[in-house]
Amino acid sequence: MTTRSSTPDRRGGLAWRGLVAAAILTISLDGVVLAANNSVQGAKKEDIYETSAPTAILLEAKSGSVLFEKNADELRAPSSMMKLMTAEVVFNAVTKGEIKLTDEYVISENTWRKGGAPSGGSTMFAAINSRIPVQDLLRGAIIQSGNDSCMALAEGIAGHESAFAEKMTARARELGMSRSTFANSSGLPHPDNKMTVRELAALARHIILTYPDFYKLFGEREFTWNKIRQSNRNALLAAMDGADGLKTGYTKEGGYGLVGSVVQNGTRLIVVVNGLESADYRLTAARKLLEWGFRNFEVRTLFAAEQPIGYAKVFGGDSGSVQVAVSDPVQVMVQKNGGDRLIARIVYSGPVRAPIAPGQPIGVVRVWRGREVAVEMPVHATKAVGIGSTMRRAFDGVIELVVGTVRSGAAKL
Repeated sequence: MTTRSSTPDRRGGLAWRGLVAAAILTISLDGVVLAANNSVQGAKKEDIYETSAPTAILLEAKSGSVLFEKNADELRAPSSMMKLMTAEVVFNAVTKGEIKLTDEYVISENTWRKGGAPSGGSTMFAAINSRIPVQDLLRGAIIQSGNDSCMALAEGIAGHESAFAEKMTARARELGMSRSTFANSSGLPHPDNKMTVRELAALARHIILTYPDFYKLFGEREFTWNKIRQSNRNALLAAMDGADGLKTGYTKEGGYGLVGSVVQNGTRLIVVVNGLESADYRLTAARKLLEWGFRNFEVRTLFAAEQPIGYAKVFGGDSGSVQVAVSDPVQVMVQKNGGDRLIARIVYSGPVRAPIAPGQPIGVVRVWRGREVAVEMPVHATKAVGIGSTMRRAFDGVIELVVGTVRSGAAKL
């Protein structure tokens, strides 16, 4: 692909370098937007992937690039995959120092009957009235998918499970998961236990990136408690090279589901499937989707770290614009056959008022693959902009008055 770059002109202009074919500066009602098209090709019909999973999503972990989705925003029972939210609440509490891994929680009669050996469900076989450290309850919940493990953590942290479920919902909202709802800590059937595969994937990515030490628990192949050894219930660990997480689930209402993650050649993909008819079907659907992703996509760097990628309009400064850059490389997964059409835009509320310091946050650069946002990263000013002359500020004020009038007129239409 032929690349072009442009340099700023006297009117405040543009500066895009790298894998960019065109750039257009426009003024929107929300501010100034700099747009760039990366590819002019469209995906061929035969390149469209199909899966038997009723709901599914595949994304690249580092950038969050979505490679495939099917009914990704459909709410379904997450079953034991919901234990990822329970684990995150515990990870967060330990990280903040609110609890310790060595703290011991009691296995109440309620936990033992509803989630332990008498329940007939997945359990770590914790003995009634025994005291178990948080670190072992986490292993029971993650490796053995123990319902008793989750209930004991919930009661130990919040007093009772419903209060812990409220903590789960509150924490989900903090993480940007706006649709997930939780009624218990285990994922046992309840009409209020609902999640989408998109939010499950986002949660998995958050855990992987935020808690690398805790994440290692998901890859442990077995755990023994009360002299009972159980293998990790995630069959993906043995089915694919590089698989190291995360969780499976099943309820009659939700069907069979799986949240998985695999690293190959330095690239980590996260897959979520749900609503399948058997454990074999969910493993096959997840594995095929991952294999398709690794086979057909590659990481492409759009902009290097600290590379100037554009200009933002400045109000009242000794310069009419400020150059912006990203702190880290902007990378996105693209199809190896060049079938993706990427659009990148710098979005901010502007014009930015002077003075501006080097490194000052300005806005974000968003990269779309088709209709979906593939990656979003913050941009910052590369240079200082001082306060301009009285005449310059007066001129900018007139311009803003005109733009404000246009905005007001458009709002009334």
